[in-house]
Amino acid sequence: MSASTPPIAPERAESAPVVAVVAGVLRDAAGRVLIGRRARGTHHGGLWEFPGGKLEPGETPAAGLARELSEELGIDVRGARPLIAVRHDDAERRIALAVWRVFDYRGTPTACDGQPLAWAHPTRLRPARFPPADRPVITALCLPATCLITPAPNDPAAFLAILEKCLRHGTIGAVQWRAHTLDDADYAALTPLVHACCRAHAVPLFLNRDPALAATLPGEGLHLRAATLRQLTERPRGPWRWVGASCHDATELARAQALALDYALLSPVRPTATHPEQPALGWAGFARLVAAVNLPVYALGGVTRLDLATAWQHGAQGIA
Repeated sequence: MSASTPPIAPERAESAPVVAVVAGVLRDAAGRVLIGRRARGTHHGGLWEFPGGKLEPGETPAAGLARELSEELGIDVRGARPLIAVRHDDAERRIALAVWRVFDYRGTPTACDGQPLAWAHPTRLRPARFPPADRPVITALCLPATCLITPAPNDPAAFLAILEKCLRHGTIGAVQWRAHTLDDADYAALTPLVHACCRAHAVPLFLNRDPALAATLPGEGLHLRAATLRQLTERPRGPWRWVGASCHDATELARAQALALDYALLSPVRPTATHPEQPALGWAGFARLVAAVNLPVYALGGVTRLDLATAWQHGAQGIA
């Protein structure tokens, strides 16, 4: 089942003050994440959430995260990095939520405030049991940090051998099967072999093809071209767990969110030889556009795995 949720729409005046909140995601050795249940009688009482709380005036998200998790869980945060930022307005408040992935801490998480705690795998989290601001976080937790975009194959056998070699290293989180120079028949014929290769390494395959054809082929996701995204009036229906799109500006990102897509690719971050006519966003421009939407966004265009940490610091889900 997809972790996607409808876009978060504002429901109150823009003049209301924004409450800055920080939350942390802790993982155990089994890949489960720690969640806590909000007390009955409070805002969103009875729902589950990721540990954290309000920032104090002038406090940075990193400092607030360390303080909140010390007070709430009794742990000492040693290492963390941004995961996703979410803006949500409802009838009671406007929230700016900064979520960080905690990858190093000292101590054993304990319910210092007496709140129920539980460990659960991200794919088993039910978005309806969380406050609306936390729901995009679940999607971000289920998506990988890296996505390999394939070239069109000239020699299918050689192409599959290279794909197998890339996946064998274990650093690829997903594969986007992009081969625009192949006709539909050739793409459909090769897809089962590409999928089998990805499946052998437990890597999801995203099909970059017309939704009608993609729905008949094996794959865990559908990736939409920007031109297709602009033409759609609703999220494509099909067997996919994930649906994402290529975006290049604020309008296309807003469209991806309005269609309740799971992720977007935003490009180009840097100048590329394949699209020299398209101005590069730069990391500052990338961060500005990502901050306006509540969905995981991958950095694309002139980036490599060496840019992964930089991408995270600028609000990216990861790199493609």
